[in-house]
This record gives sequence, C-alpha cells and structure tokens, in this order.
Amino acid sequence: MQDVLIIGGGPAGLAAALSAKEAGIDRLLILERDVELGGILNQCIHNGFGLHTFQEELTGPEYAARYVQKVKEAGIPYMLQTIVIDISGQDNGEKLVTAMNREKGLFTVSAKAVILAMGCRERPRGALNIPGFRPAGIYSAGTAQRFVNMEGRMPGKEVVILGSGDIGLIMARRMTLEGAAVKAVAELMPYSGGLKRNIAQCLDDFGIPLKLSHTVVDISGKERVTGVTLAQVDENRRPIPGTEEYIPCDTLLLSCGLIPENELSTGLGVELNPATSGPVVNESLETSVPGVFACGNVLHVHDLVDYVSEEAAAAGAFAAAYVQDKSLQEPKERREIKLAAKNGVRYTVPSSVRPDLMEEDQLVRFRVGDVFKDVYVTVYFDGVPVISQKKRVMAPGEMEQLRLKKEKIQEFPELGRITFTIEKENKVTAGTQKRAERGMA
Repeated sequence: MQDVLIIGGGPAGLAAALSAKEAGIDRLLILERDVELGGILNQCIHNGFGLHTFQEELTGPEYAARYVQKVKEAGIPYMLQTIVIDISGQDNGEKLVTAMNREKGLFTVSAKAVILAMGCRERPRGALNIPGFRPAGIYSAGTAQRFVNMEGRMPGKEVVILGSGDIGLIMARRMTLEGAAVKAVAELMPYSGGLKRNIAQCLDDFGIPLKLSHTVVDISGKERVTGVTLAQVDENRRPIPGTEEYIPCDTLLLSCGLIPENELSTGLGVELNPATSGPVVNESLETSVPGVFACGNVLHVHDLVDYVSEEAAAAGAFAAAYVQDKSLQEPKERREIKLAAKNGVRYTVPSSVRPDLMEEDQLVRFRVGDVFKDVYVTVYFDGVPVISQKKRVMAPGEMEQLRLKKEKIQEFPELGRITFTIEKENKVTAGTQKRAERGMA
C-alpha cells in the first residue's frame, strides 16, 4: 500500500516524487520501465538543459543525474524494468496498479494517489501515409538519437530529415558532427515546429537547408533506402504537381511530432484533450479521475525540461495534499470555471480552475496554432476582456504562459468561462469600461 505512486522515472516522475517527499509523503514508489532512471534525458547528450532550474547550462544526462542523486539521497524507493499494464479504481477510492517485472512477475500495488508521468512517443511512419516501399534506413529521430548517443551506431551516411521538431533539428546537427551528410530538413508546415535557437544552432550554423511547406511523396529502394522525393505542398498541405525533387540518400529520419503516452490513462477512463492527446486537468493537475494527477509530456508536450520539472513538482505537491487532506478526497460540489482556447490558441493547461482551491497566482500554459507577430494575448472573463499581454512573436514550437490572479477572478462571482484568444489590438481598456458600466469594477 502506497500513499503516492509515480508511473515513470523520467524528469517528470523524479521531480514529482521529490516534491511529494518534501511535502511529507513517506510511502511513495516510482515505477520505471527502462533499465535506469532519467527517461529520455539519458540520450540527449547535447547541452541547453537546466538554464531555468539550475541557472547553468547542462547536458541531458547531467540534468537527469542531479535529480536521480536527489531521489537516492531522499531514500525514495523505485523499481526499474517494471512495466505498468493497467490502472483501475477501487470502491474505497484507491487505485490498483498492475505491473510486472523479472523479479516479481505480475504484481499489484494499491495507492491513494497516482501521478502519471509516462512521457511521450514519436509519431511513426505508419501514421504519416508516406507512399513507397518499406526498406531499411527509415528511423524516427529519437531512435536514431539513441543509436548514435547510447549504442554507438550510425544509422546512415546520407540523410534526409522529415519534420523540423526539436529532435529532428538536433539530430541534423548530431549526424553532421558524426560525419554524415544531411541533405535537407523538410517541413510540411510553412513554419518550423522547433525552437528558434535550435534552427539557428543546428541548421543555420551547419548550412543545412530547411525546406518549409515540403513533404516526402515517395521513398525509393527495396532493401535499403536509395533516395526520397520531396514536393512542395499547397495551403491544404497537398503536394503540388511539378515541384518534385529527388534527393539520393540512404537514411530517412522522421521528426513528425510527439504523442503523449496515454494508453494507461485511457484504460482508467481519464478524459483526454483532443488538442494535446493528454489528460484534461484542473488547477491541481488532477485528471477527471479523482486522485490521479498528470504532469510532463504525458500531459502536453513541452519544449523545455525545466518547465517539465516545475510542473511535476506542482503535481507532486498537489498529490501529497490530496492524500493528507480528507476533504479533497470526498465528493463535493465546487465552483469550477472552464478555460477555453480560441482564435489561434490551441489549448490551455489547466483546462479548468476551482477558485476555492487555486493558488493566488495561477500559471496557465498554452500553445498557438500558427506564427503570430505583434499581437495581444487577450483573456476574456465571460466575454469581458480583462487581461491583455503584448507578444512580439509567437510560434507553435514554443510554449507560452500567462498568470491568472485569484483576486481578479473573485471580482466576477458568477464567472463561468475564461477564454484565451489572440487579438490584433489591446481590448482591455474597452473591457474595463464595460465592467464599470455593469457595476463590476
């Protein structure tokens, strides 16, 4: 019997476990399916991690090692090479987690609270509908990263990368440094899906061309990839006839998006957000199933691991509070305000807030669906513009954040919906006037 059970021993799981421990939880356990703690960071040997958390630049393994060391020093138990195959609810409100490993075989663990920190996976070729044969030489960018950085093996010597996500950009640089020739990075969208700094450091610095609004329309080769055909796409993302370009290569890397690993969540009945493929959570990072919390890339895909650690620490604290405060475990009608995303904002995390439980300064993270310049992020309270934040540039590859003040929400006693939108002008002044006319100011 555990008070808090954490599924996943990556950066999210480690930070959540430490936070729960610091909050006074002694009976907690981390279940990790890999052979070591640290998650995906163990294969991310490039630098750029930890600037927010540790105020210094670290590699992925260095960042992970600091959290692993803290977990060991805190005496937090963990089980490696352990696969969780099911989570189910019980009549007493506890969760029954079924897992298996070599030592124990199939076993179960009950817990008062569960933190989901399983991370995400890459979108495979089968989900991309790329025509052509199925030869050797086609890898996801993350698989190639593991081969090169951890296994010491080169996937190929002449490379084309489809997709400009951060992993794809980083692997363009990594393959170049290892002696491969990266012919091009093709991106279906008219903008890159990666951080600006990665475009500059991984492509521009090495003279690797980025072909926006392009995709792979054919793969040549039967036994091994011999080349790919790229074509430009129109505004509907359909290939334009006559724009085909054949590029000889022996390797195709796919960096076409990350999908939160939520099969366990679905089996438990957790409501998922179609925009993120992650759980719908409230201000406490609690899912639609009471006592089940989510954080990190299983909740929504992050661009910085520092944000993952920050979010996971909050989830650990909220899970600890749930276990320690019986009133949070009892079914109770609480005022809940929905958060909506419109006009270019794809989603928000959290998806709702309960004013009586939210913090004085509630952080809301979100992503946009296109590139925007010189616009305002406007927050509407039931149609009244209350917050307006100027943004010079916003892009889908970079997460945005905004803070909601609890005292501001309390000025609207009947508030039912908070909407995040993108506007071309500041509308708060007019909104303040409307509130004054309605007696709300």
